[in-house]
Amino acid sequence: MTLSIISPVYQAQFMLDELVKAVINSLDSQMQYEIILVEDGSRDESWKKIKEICSTYKNVKGVKFSRNFGQHSAITAGLKESIGDWVVIMDCDLQDDPSEISNLYKEAKLGYDIVYAQRTIRNDSMLKKLSSFLFYKLFGYLTDTRQDHSIGNFGIYSRCVVDSVLSMGDNIRFFPIMLQWVGFKESKIIVNHNPRTSGNSTYSLKKLLSLGFNNIIAFSEKPLKIVIKIGFYCSIISFLTGLYFLFKYITGSVSVTGFTSLIISIWFLSGIIISILGIIGIYLGKMFNQVKGRPLYIVEEKINFHDNSKSLGK
Repeated sequence: MTLSIISPVYQAQFMLDELVKAVINSLDSQMQYEIILVEDGSRDESWKKIKEICSTYKNVKGVKFSRNFGQHSAITAGLKESIGDWVVIMDCDLQDDPSEISNLYKEAKLGYDIVYAQRTIRNDSMLKKLSSFLFYKLFGYLTDTRQDHSIGNFGIYSRCVVDSVLSMGDNIRFFPIMLQWVGFKESKIIVNHNPRTSGNSTYSLKKLLSLGFNNIIAFSEKPLKIVIKIGFYCSIISFLTGLYFLFKYITGSVSVTGFTSLIISIWFLSGIIISILGIIGIYLGKMFNQVKGRPLYIVEEKINFHDNSKSLGK
């Protein structure tokens, strides 16, 4: 059995030594493994640190993006480069505890292709926990998927799961939803969630909202269905309002036509129409980006791979 441990790296130069040592110490000495660190266009010296680590540990491999392409593109790159029968995804900030890898594998050996790490107690600020909870609730509703804010990317996945995720041609990647789409037998275990060793989370509210918005558009037609319902209800209200004023006209009780009601109606219906056209335009824009066929990422440099050439991620 071979194991691949993949960790996207962004602004993490001071965490990497501890991360690699902790992962190696957590593994059985007889196990064949590789650690793949995917550097996602950091502004610090993360790549320099990865090169130092790769020169010391030949089982540690480095992938450097030409710029920042995002965490889930980095996960995709790691999956594509991995060769293990089983693959572990974990964050580089050591909040995902490397000592839990053996527990994840034990659960997987019971017959599961996917084993999630569930963080019942999170060592995050109250604001981050609340925003994460609300984000996943709204995200789950708008994408018609089941979302659990206590589960992130940390987990172990069989090779058939990895190959299935890689076969998906979506240019917008969100690993948890892709796992749900491919299916397979899954389980979850409760794990420790450590406090950050240094620095702050690089997922700002703006990035979180952008991630959610892009994936809602990419994985769901529900926003289109919602605006159709809004348009339908507006039509019913307008029809009933028309019947009401027609009745008043027939009975001779119509007063001077109200300027306020006319303006409010025009602006309200115009806003609905513009919103619908805007949402349709967003979907068309995402389709346009998809058909252009641009790579998900561009690899500038690789270390400790048999092929260290630059490459494009399809």
